[in-house]
Amino acid sequence: MLAQRMERGTGSGHMDIKFTNRLSYKQARLTVLVGFILGTLLSLIQIGIDYASEDASINREMQALLEISHNTASRIAYNIDSELAKELTGGLLRSPAITRARLIDNNDTVLADVQRPRQESGYRVISDFLFGDSRQFKDRLALSHMPDEYLGTLFIEVDTFAFGSRFLNRAEVTLLNGFVRSLVLTGILLALFYMMLTKPLVRVISALSTSNTRSPSQNKLTFPPGHEHDEIGVLVKVANQQFVSMATEIQQRRNAENRLTDYLNELENIVSARTNELKASNTRLSQSNEELEEARSRALDMAQARAAFLANMSHEIRTPLNGLLGMIALSLDSPLNAEQRQQLSIAHDSGKVLVELLNDILDLSKFDAGQLELERIPFDLGALVEDTANLLSQNAASSVELTCLIDPQFPALVLGDPTRVRQIVSNLLSNALKFTRFGRVDVRLKHTGSVHLEVRDTGIGIPQEAQVRIFQPFTQAGAGITRQYGGTGLGLALTNNLCEAMEGRLSISSEAGFGSQFIAELPLPCHTPAIAPQQLQGKVVAISNASSGLAELLQTLLPGWGLDYIRHDSVETLADAKPDLLITDNLHGLFGLRPAIQAPILLVTAYGNFLPGEQAANLAPLQQQARPLARNALYQALRRTLLGSDALSPSAQADNLTNERRAHILLVEDNPVNQLVAKGMLAKLGCEVSVAAHGGEALELLETSSFDMVLMDCNMPVMDGYEASRRIRQSGRWPNLPIVALTANAMPEERERCRAAGMSDYLAKPFRREELLALIEHWVPLTPT
Repeated sequence: MLAQRMERGTGSGHMDIKFTNRLSYKQARLTVLVGFILGTLLSLIQIGIDYASEDASINREMQALLEISHNTASRIAYNIDSELAKELTGGLLRSPAITRARLIDNNDTVLADVQRPRQESGYRVISDFLFGDSRQFKDRLALSHMPDEYLGTLFIEVDTFAFGSRFLNRAEVTLLNGFVRSLVLTGILLALFYMMLTKPLVRVISALSTSNTRSPSQNKLTFPPGHEHDEIGVLVKVANQQFVSMATEIQQRRNAENRLTDYLNELENIVSARTNELKASNTRLSQSNEELEEARSRALDMAQARAAFLANMSHEIRTPLNGLLGMIALSLDSPLNAEQRQQLSIAHDSGKVLVELLNDILDLSKFDAGQLELERIPFDLGALVEDTANLLSQNAASSVELTCLIDPQFPALVLGDPTRVRQIVSNLLSNALKFTRFGRVDVRLKHTGSVHLEVRDTGIGIPQEAQVRIFQPFTQAGAGITRQYGGTGLGLALTNNLCEAMEGRLSISSEAGFGSQFIAELPLPCHTPAIAPQQLQGKVVAISNASSGLAELLQTLLPGWGLDYIRHDSVETLADAKPDLLITDNLHGLFGLRPAIQAPILLVTAYGNFLPGEQAANLAPLQQQARPLARNALYQALRRTLLGSDALSPSAQADNLTNERRAHILLVEDNPVNQLVAKGMLAKLGCEVSVAAHGGEALELLETSSFDMVLMDCNMPVMDGYEASRRIRQSGRWPNLPIVALTANAMPEERERCRAAGMSDYLAKPFRREELLALIEHWVPLTPT
């Protein structure tokens, strides 16, 4: 009824406010809600205190009952009177809380045991949860003048529901009282808030709704009685002020509208003129778009032409280059005098540089076309770094110390693309050796979840302003660099692209005149952890500068191999040292060691700087090895010297098996020079070779002879290698015969074309004997004789 009266008091029409949206209702609701929550919490606290009291009273009342019955039960147990015992337990059972009473004597004889069913009720579950369904009490019986003599025990079992029902009744009354108080408080607060807040506000709203917005200056609200100085009075005062402001603003807007009308007329004239200008601009833009489309079409045609040119260039250059390098390699295996061997070696190295340059150009074109493919196979990165450094050490100045410092815990195998990683190592190391004339070039390798490859040199360095463009193709640090040191500027650009393709990163730290440091972070996971070599025993003494790469290498490796290692700066400081092996890279004073020190000597020198026979004989027993000193070569030298073992190393055993290999190879090649090169290489590998000039001859030879593998050139007259391979596979007679493509086309689509024709593998010309050996080892099983 109160709500209905308040609804009628708000007036009628569109300004009516829903009851639940009124401030009085919201204020009362919030106040009652807080009061209800606080009242409920207080009621719960009171109930909790009552619960604790009731729980304690159960134990207290039962203990009191046991104390009252103690003397009587003790005399009954002493006299062993069953009749009195039944009367006593029956009397205890009259208590509404006790459901069982039992009296036994000191011999555990039951004198009386009475019980009755417990009371059932719907509230029993709650009572049992709070107090437990029952409790047991016992009293040890003894006479007052004989307190230490045990006479028996009085047991009683209490049904807690008698107490729990009493507690639940009180809790129910407490909660109902709190709820009723909240309802009464709600009604009182609702009426008060309506009279003090909602009713005057509704009067102000009604006055505002009936005011004339067209003439705000004529509207003035009156103050509700008794609210001249509170918030409602302030609201009326502010509303009256707003009416005055609105009147002023309306007049200002009318003036602005008049001015705006004038501006619109001017704007129409301006828009008309600009529209004509835009039409002319659109015409010129259309012409520009047509010109851009033509330029794009020409760029695409040029890109296709460049790709075709690179493919043709690759084929045309690689074919004669394969014959050139192959013939030189075969000539180097024949008896030559020193001058001839040097000349042929220079020619062979120059040819390899030409091949590397051609590969760099083709790789850059693959990056541009997005066609670079990466392998993911296990390989020995440590050995790869040492092999690459050993090959490039021939280009190092004799005054430069090249050292490979590989972490002893570096994995034996990692997963990745060995060919691309070799390119990264080769380009970084070639760059360091090219610009270093004195000092050190170090290659450091470690694995911290990913491969950390660092190449550091003491060369000319790179100025800070040149480092920002050093990774751009065909760019070097300065114009004078190309004239003085040579090079195309492709190496670092390709290396940076390869690192990014592997999701790695290449960084540089350098200062002009103080050397450079290149760090390649490559995410190559570990495939096989490091394998610890067999431990050695002995004393090894090194004569080397503390800052030398040899000293750092020996300090890193030898203690881990079980050797006692000591370093001296010079021969003069050896004193009474009695080493099992002496390692040095310093010839100063070395010839004065004999005969005082008879230990074998391992001399580490630059490539091509070995001691001649007479000088070497004066230092016998002497071993000489070129820098950089590989881990396996050092270990084998130590093993032979300290253990007296002449057993072949694993790599030497592999070479022996290679020499014993016997395989019958069908070479399908139309170029006579390339035939001679391939036959010479295969003969060196112990293979028997049959030659076919085109695919038709190859099919005829397959009909009459058995072959272990086919080396198939792709571009030949009569029948090319693609067609010949397809016919071999379609015949079904040689399903497992390995067919390896020999092609001068090194573009990526060529590999897919060969696989589509049924070929098993791919070898780009010019190829090295090591690459040919790897293919034969992969596809043809070893057959030692």
